[in-house]
Amino acid sequence: MNPLLVTLGTKLTERWLNLLVLPGALFLGVLAAGTTLGHTHWHDIHRLSQALDDLTARPVMDRTGTAAVAVAAVLLLSAALSLAAQFLGAAVESFWLRESRFPLERRLQYRRHTAWQRLDRERTDAIRDPATPAAEIERLTRARDRIALVPPTRPTWYGDRLAAAAWRVHAAYGIDLAAVWPRLWLILTEPAQRQIESARTSFAAAARLGAWSLGYLAVAVWWWPAVLIAAGCATVARSRARESVEALASLVESAVDVHGRDLAVLVGLQGPESPGLLSPDSGDRLSEIFRKGD
Repeated sequence: MNPLLVTLGTKLTERWLNLLVLPGALFLGVLAAGTTLGHTHWHDIHRLSQALDDLTARPVMDRTGTAAVAVAAVLLLSAALSLAAQFLGAAVESFWLRESRFPLERRLQYRRHTAWQRLDRERTDAIRDPATPAAEIERLTRARDRIALVPPTRPTWYGDRLAAAAWRVHAAYGIDLAAVWPRLWLILTEPAQRQIESARTSFAAAARLGAWSLGYLAVAVWWWPAVLIAAGCATVARSRARESVEALASLVESAVDVHGRDLAVLVGLQGPESPGLLSPDSGDRLSEIFRKGD
């Protein structure tokens, strides 16, 4: 057989196992254990092993065909659960990045905005006071930036961090990031594209882990220790999501910093020999051109 086909088949099998089968099989195992033990016998390992022995002792399990069908069913069900987690993960992404549309969301966004303004005022007052130590100013800056880099407009940190990237790019270069980004992406170098795609993939993976935490929370209906698994998955998902969103937003800003002027040169708004970074006038003109009158 062609070595290339063997290598591709091996990689596809590994990817299928890692992304689909293993997470789903782990969830099935927890679900089976939880429904077997229940709340009363939640830590009874003997009860679980006895249930496994009873299952394998059934005459039907001695048949090779039946065992093969059972294994195939478990694999297919594991893959189906993982696909469902991917779809639910997309919903988790949308939830994390949502806008303030409902009263509760607007209330949350208002509270975050109020806290950000308070810390920003305290920081401004501290800067104006010559007696304020530099460490205090730095502390206030970190506290404010933990809420958002710019005045919050979303109910979550994730949405505000990406919105801050667009706001900062517009403030520096006059660029409408939504209109310019697809064109800028076309001229990025392959390493830059890979890094941005890696950050985006990491955020999607964190959202999938958040989706799994919801699944394990549902298992807690039968087996309460699943709450601990759900809490662990949610904590890790939140941490990874923050890291990946921070990386993604920083990479997007960096791409505009480094290649924004190149895009203006390609469309003829700046000459190749013109000094300096992308000018705000050129950024405004780029946005106007790419919006096509919208």
